[in-house]
Amino acid sequence: MKLPIIDTHCDLLSYLAKVPKAKADKVEDIACATPFLKAGNVKLQVLAIFTDVVPESMDFADKQVTQFEGLFRDFSQEVTYADKAHLNVLNETSKIGFVAAIESASGLANETVPIQVALDRLDQILTKVGRLAYISLTHHKENRFGGGNYTEGIGLKPDGKRLLDHMADKQIAIDLSHTSDLLAEGILNHIDKNGLEIPVIASHSNFRSIWNHKRNLTDEFVKEIIHRKGIIGVNFLRAFLNTEDPEGIYEHIRYAFEIGAEDQICFGADFFYTVGFPDLGRFPFYFPNVENASKYPEILETLSEKLNQDQLKKLAFRNAQEFFLRTWE
Repeated sequence: MKLPIIDTHCDLLSYLAKVPKAKADKVEDIACATPFLKAGNVKLQVLAIFTDVVPESMDFADKQVTQFEGLFRDFSQEVTYADKAHLNVLNETSKIGFVAAIESASGLANETVPIQVALDRLDQILTKVGRLAYISLTHHKENRFGGGNYTEGIGLKPDGKRLLDHMADKQIAIDLSHTSDLLAEGILNHIDKNGLEIPVIASHSNFRSIWNHKRNLTDEFVKEIIHRKGIIGVNFLRAFLNTEDPEGIYEHIRYAFEIGAEDQICFGADFFYTVGFPDLGRFPFYFPNVENASKYPEILETLSEKLNQDQLKKLAFRNAQEFFLRTWE
């Protein structure tokens, strides 16, 4: 089933910035290489600028920004900037639209510089990448902005509030995929208390009711995203789907329709560079049915036994398309 695909998260940029002789079309290295994206009919791919909580986080983010800019030079026949014009021609274009995002605001400021540095760097990065699809304040760990998904009891910090205030009216969504539950609650409360115009999404998260993992969303946060007309990108990583059952992805997607997220669910595969990854217990990272970006047509074909054509279109591209058309000025 060859529907256009929008995917809201992959880590191509950190691979390009970190790995010697990395290339965006190197299929032996990364599951979101451009040939896989083309084979899967991906028409818009969000590229995360990922950083950990380390002193050199800002430098690593800058390297990824440079790699993002270089993609349009090195692959000009295959890729284009994702903007509203591109969103409107997904069915007609042969090009993959790329848009950047920030995965962990540690890329804006490490733990020691003044908070104003983060605000200024956000504006500088925007001038270079054109727009940002979203920002997540944290990754797994706690940082100066709040608690990560593996840090319990740590919510929204003062620097996180400052960054949210600065994000308002910039058409950048806030991403709940790597927050602690307390941070997610703090973000929503701060947005509501201050009347901030910030869309709320989960770019690459599954459902905790289906698979009990801290990276997955509770039903409470799913309902908040539904209420706020955000999007939820289903994650392809085995650890967040079901470590034993390859059919787990279909269970998560069907649950989205059951719980009322029919207009929110999309793809957020989370393909990243796995060679040399230290945690051997996570191998294999992906089941064969979702092992790279070429698999989207097969996924949709399997789901067609349970979902109708309109539902498949919502999942494949329409929900994310309508979200970005609505939120991008």
